[in-house]
Amino acid sequence: MLASLTIRDVVLIEKLTLSFRRGLCALTGETGAGKSILLDALGLALGARAESGLVRHGADQASVTAEFELSGDHPAFAILKEQGLDAEERLVVRRTVSADGRSRAWVNDQAVGVALLKKLGEELVEVHGQFDTHGLLNPQTHRGVLDAYAGLSTQAAQVAAAHRAWRQVEDARHSAAADIARARSEEEYLRHAVAELDALSPKPGEEAELAESRAVLMHREKLMDGLNAAYGELSGDRGVERALASAIRTLSRLADKAGGALDPVIAALDRAATEAADGIAGLQAVSSGVDMDPRALEKLEDRLFALRAAARKHGVAVDALAALREEMAGRLLLIEDQGDLLTRLAKEAAVARAAYHSAAEALSAARREASGRLDAAVAVELAPLKMDKAKFRTLVEALDESEWGAAGIDRVAFQVSTNPGAPAGALNKIASGGELARFMLALKVVLAQTSTVGTLVFDEVDTGIGGAVAAAVGDRLATLGHGLQVLVVTHSPQVAARGAVHLKVQKTQSGEQVTTGVAELDGDERREEIARMLSGATVTAEARAAADSLIAGRG
Repeated sequence: MLASLTIRDVVLIEKLTLSFRRGLCALTGETGAGKSILLDALGLALGARAESGLVRHGADQASVTAEFELSGDHPAFAILKEQGLDAEERLVVRRTVSADGRSRAWVNDQAVGVALLKKLGEELVEVHGQFDTHGLLNPQTHRGVLDAYAGLSTQAAQVAAAHRAWRQVEDARHSAAADIARARSEEEYLRHAVAELDALSPKPGEEAELAESRAVLMHREKLMDGLNAAYGELSGDRGVERALASAIRTLSRLADKAGGALDPVIAALDRAATEAADGIAGLQAVSSGVDMDPRALEKLEDRLFALRAAARKHGVAVDALAALREEMAGRLLLIEDQGDLLTRLAKEAAVARAAYHSAAEALSAARREASGRLDAAVAVELAPLKMDKAKFRTLVEALDESEWGAAGIDRVAFQVSTNPGAPAGALNKIASGGELARFMLALKVVLAQTSTVGTLVFDEVDTGIGGAVAAAVGDRLATLGHGLQVLVVTHSPQVAARGAVHLKVQKTQSGEQVTTGVAELDGDERREEIARMLSGATVTAEARAAADSLIAGRG
């Protein structure tokens, strides 16, 4: 619900902070006092269009902050989570408009776009009356409203799941058909390319191995000269092996005379002899591994260049040629297996469609049954609101198969006719004002337990009515207030008397400056305001007595 509203420098309001409670809150005041300014300010905080004319004369900017208390599972928090924004138990939205018309918005002190603010506003407050409206006036919401009224949420979720399953199979079928068509168009190319790659038989990592071997072969003569020279230095009559062996023999004959001092020396020389022998053996292995065939380099380069040419041709790395060959071979197999695959997917799609259609038909039948109950319930509410000649109808209309979706196979629209014999029209097409607000009031009374929106605003719902009809409007607003927060801008004393909270909007003048303020009325002040609404400028004792009766619920 709306917990507080803080307004700064909006039209005639310099600074104003209002606190709200649950139940019915009546806002009254003389014509021109500024009641519409409060609604404009609230609308601004909820994402309505910003205009520089809202900025109080002489101020740099207008600012409106609305604070809401919400349950933890409120849809507004899911919207914030989708946007990666922090969510708290209290939701604070703030909007500013500068004198040049630029506006900025925040949610819980995090800067946001106005589009997000408007989306949140649609989940927080519904406004019905003489300025911008949403919620039930949006035909796209009617199907969900009917489902909620009839308790069809679970059934609707099952239809949505069946639709997803059907679409997944259909998407797979269309994708397979497209792949097969594409493969057919390039079958000759694929067979030629696979044959070429089969002949080439590329292997991952082969390019690096060939490049390394090529570098060796290109310098093989210098390499062999160096290897031979090194081998000559290490072996032969004056080589390191002979020198180490001679030194070990000499020291071994003297070892017993040195008292063990030569033992580590002899051991080190033994290790050196072993390492030297390993090194010489390694040199021999490297030398024998160098291919001295003059055609070896040519063969290696032919192979390397063939691999690189194939890679360039197909636009891939050399190491990816083997994977490319497997992918192309797979596409050829798809062509060969295409008949079986498409037949299987077509059968699966038919089964999934039938399951979806069966679930959607059952949901449609439930909607049609519920629509009659909803129409009858709204009709009961319209009669006391001086709209007994008006008709409300819930249209459940079958969709073409091309329009079937997760919500089912039908569209739902609320329609009304205001005069006997007149054709029914869309709810959102009737003229705004008191008549529209009373339609919305009747609907809201019937649907009171189905909406997640916790705050309803009715702007002059009592236009053109009085007496018993106005009392009926007040009763229904008070009934809504038992489970919701309801704010009503009213000129009707019968409606104002039913409020749990009574706020009076009034102008004050200090010198040449006129400002709008709001005061919460209680006791005698409230009686005096309702008496004024009954009698006009001159409040009589009879008017005060009548006000007492209305407040006591006897009027």
